[in-house]
Amino acid sequence: MNAPTRLSSLIARLALAVLAVAATSAFGGMTAEEAARLGKDLTPLGAERAGNPAGTIPAWTGGLTKAPAGFDPTMGYADPFANEKPLYTIAAANMAQYANVLAAGQMELMKRYPAYKINVYPTHRTAAFPQSVYDAAKAEGTAAALTGGGTGVANVSKTTVPFPVPKAGVEVVWNHMMRFRGGNFVRHSAEFPVQTNGSFTPLTRSEYVAQAAVLDKPEPNRMMYAVFKVTGPSSQAGELDLLHSPQDQTKEPNQIWVYNAGQRRVLRAPDLCCDTPGQGSDGLRTTDDYDGFFGPTDRYDWKLAGKKEMLVSYNNYRLNSKALKYTDMVLPTNLNPDLVRYELHRVWVVEATLKKGMRHAYAKRTFYFDEDSWQLVHADQYDGRGELWRVHEVHGMQFYDVPMAYNTGDVVYDLQARRYVVVGMTNQEKPMKFGLNQGLAFFSTDNLRRLAN
Repeated sequence: MNAPTRLSSLIARLALAVLAVAATSAFGGMTAEEAARLGKDLTPLGAERAGNPAGTIPAWTGGLTKAPAGFDPTMGYADPFANEKPLYTIAAANMAQYANVLAAGQMELMKRYPAYKINVYPTHRTAAFPQSVYDAAKAEGTAAALTGGGTGVANVSKTTVPFPVPKAGVEVVWNHMMRFRGGNFVRHSAEFPVQTNGSFTPLTRSEYVAQAAVLDKPEPNRMMYAVFKVTGPSSQAGELDLLHSPQDQTKEPNQIWVYNAGQRRVLRAPDLCCDTPGQGSDGLRTTDDYDGFFGPTDRYDWKLAGKKEMLVSYNNYRLNSKALKYTDMVLPTNLNPDLVRYELHRVWVVEATLKKGMRHAYAKRTFYFDEDSWQLVHADQYDGRGELWRVHEVHGMQFYDVPMAYNTGDVVYDLQARRYVVVGMTNQEKPMKFGLNQGLAFFSTDNLRRLAN
């Protein structure tokens, strides 16, 4: 090899090395220096520990981790802030002065529906999780890496927050999808699309979930297992879905099976994904609207637009109350705003734009994720014409007995249909149960048939 050829070869190798370093920097785990900040100026999961300069967002001091005396989950979660009154209320008449802490969808709802308003309460940073969640985030966060340009996560097995210090929008999305949800639990909930006159018929289901991170010997490339069983009304009772969700979607897509009660058969359902209308929603939400967003990440380009202060639904113990009936919550145009609590929190903003050549009902989505819990708290979703189509509000709460921050119900407002669907409400259902011991056999197709009986 002559000198010019050797020089060209060396330059090529150096160029590849530089590209590899750049790729790791843009799509890799934390640096050692960033990991050292966890639990110090950052919370154990990567949020800013300090409050804001104005004092309207307090410092995080560990969150809410203890249940009040006499707590009985069968009676619902006692509200630790029951005596607080709203600091102020935002409606169409005064929303302009608060535009910097509102999402476009919130303001559009105020413009369209006089009954929609935002009652703002003092901020409490209640989000907290088990120490094991914090330890895993720090231990594995430096090794975590994206695969396939963002379609999967590699090099982690126990953490539920692979990217505590995110460098890309899709990393925030993976933090949300993988976040700790109690490990192994069952939730009984109701979903109901609301007619324009305020009438509705609930569809009830039991949702059994096991996160692979808490199982002793999960199958390779698994993030989560879930079974969804419809329990009412009688015309739909017995329908079941089984989900095996991969951690690396580059290797395989979601594995989904359905039990058809009429045929008494278990069938693969590869098309039950993405913008397929959600079960029980009357076409008012998509399948990947589940939990704010849960689905393949390959259809969008994900832009990390930064962090901002925003008024979001938070600490919704009143909305979760077992004393409430679903009829108490529902107005013809929106959820009863006097039952919803909003607080000022810092959120990560991620903009999702549909890739050229890919198909989805939503051409653009703007997501807002709570910095303390990584839970998606709000989404504005746009159609192919660029018009705001659906506004998704997620009503969060700290489950202090677990502990974990989780969704206690969410609402998708369809601005074009002028209707909305309420999802995941538990007020009239049996309480959630955590710490279950359901293993892999429970999430098998054979067990799907047994559960149908």
